[in-house]
Amino acid sequence: MSRALVSLVTAASLTLSACGGDSGSAAPPAGGSSSGGSSGGATAGCSLVERQNWAFGQLKEWYLFPETLPASLDPAPFSTVGAYIDALTATARAQRRDRFFTYLTSIAEENAFNNAGSSAGIGIRLSTDATTKKAFISEAFEGAPGLAAGLDRGDEIIAIGETPRSLRTVTDIITAEGTAGVTTALGATTAGITRTLRVTSPANVTRDVTVTKAAYALSPVSTRYGAQIIVDGAKRVGYLNLRTFISTADPQLRTAFDQFRAAGITEFIIDFRYNGGGLVSTANLMGDLLGGNRSNFDIFSNTTYRTEKSSQNSTKRFAPQAQSVSPVKIAFIGTGATASASELVINGFIPYLGANVALIGSNTFGKPVGQVALDRAACDDRLRVTAFSLRNSANSDAYYDGLATAVKASCAAGDDVKRQLGDPQEASVRQALDFLAGKPCTPIAIGQTAQALQVEPTSRPELLRPAEPTVEQREVPGLF
Repeated sequence: MSRALVSLVTAASLTLSACGGDSGSAAPPAGGSSSGGSSGGATAGCSLVERQNWAFGQLKEWYLFPETLPASLDPAPFSTVGAYIDALTATARAQRRDRFFTYLTSIAEENAFNNAGSSAGIGIRLSTDATTKKAFISEAFEGAPGLAAGLDRGDEIIAIGETPRSLRTVTDIITAEGTAGVTTALGATTAGITRTLRVTSPANVTRDVTVTKAAYALSPVSTRYGAQIIVDGAKRVGYLNLRTFISTADPQLRTAFDQFRAAGITEFIIDFRYNGGGLVSTANLMGDLLGGNRSNFDIFSNTTYRTEKSSQNSTKRFAPQAQSVSPVKIAFIGTGATASASELVINGFIPYLGANVALIGSNTFGKPVGQVALDRAACDDRLRVTAFSLRNSANSDAYYDGLATAVKASCAAGDDVKRQLGDPQEASVRQALDFLAGKPCTPIAIGQTAQALQVEPTSRPELLRPAEPTVEQREVPGLF
């Protein structure tokens, strides 16, 4: 998986995610550094070599896998700080312990997204299929230009152009440039850029849509389908789709679970299928909201640093809230894009619910580690360093290859983009309802990490991830 899938956070200073990180008000952890005068002898300057040396110093102090770092590495051959970091972490990456989880980002951009969901673009989530040379809209966000122009989940993008007269088919783009060509054709995620998309709806209606990219605030819980009570026969099930773990999710989660609590709901579908992670603090809140039948002595997660930083170790115990529910069964929907904070929540309930908690869909990404945020404010540099592991109350973090190996129950299911998220007849939601009803299913194959987006039997599109993602694209995989 590309570096676009990477991040999360335990407090303002920690992050865990597979596609993004905790960006909140990320202060450095105790003993960390927030400026240039940090470990490793870095100076306060912002030249390339100074920034590279600073990054290496932080890695030597905080990296969870210090034995994998080179004793020294000349930064001169590397033209960016990011390339240098990739070289420093290459051994852990080859061992599948740090798959681009350690990276450099912008303080200002990350804070803007984590604090308010601030982004710019069309406001859609895209999936592409290199085999069939197709592109689909997997999700469209409220308040963004795409949905306002009529684009929504299930639309297939047939052609892309800067103007209606310059349309180029997606088939030609992928044939010539691979799926990365779709990213190029869509242009930068900059407000004011206009693109024309030729799309075909699930009802087979083809139209041209011209949309101008603009700034918008992404809502973590959709106002259309994000939180609802599904009636399935005689059973009522609480359905929650969380797009990303950012601070604006907190009040939305409280509102949703208060609705579920008032209705007496005890069985839940938690849809994390595209959720790449985010703030640990929000993951902890979600654990508390699902932990109404847990005591203050029950452990939700253990955070463990390398030996030299063991003073940073901590234990998060459940703290039931006024809005908390008491689940009897939970069906978590996941895919290969489900990572970090999402996996933390799922893993936290395995010891308590056993076979009454299931993974539905396909295997998750596999990121049982999180990052600290180390800032060099003068340069707008935030270094996300993989610095701690996350374990549940059974002391388990054994899901580097996804949670399909850790859960006691799982059911394979596709992602039917021709039906809206939360639709009881959508493939993964339907399978989750069947699990809650006690019906048998086919388990997820161990090691299966494909997103299993099944638009047609031979087609498995995957969320489009740029080689050089923006802050927002790290947090929200497939975002354009």
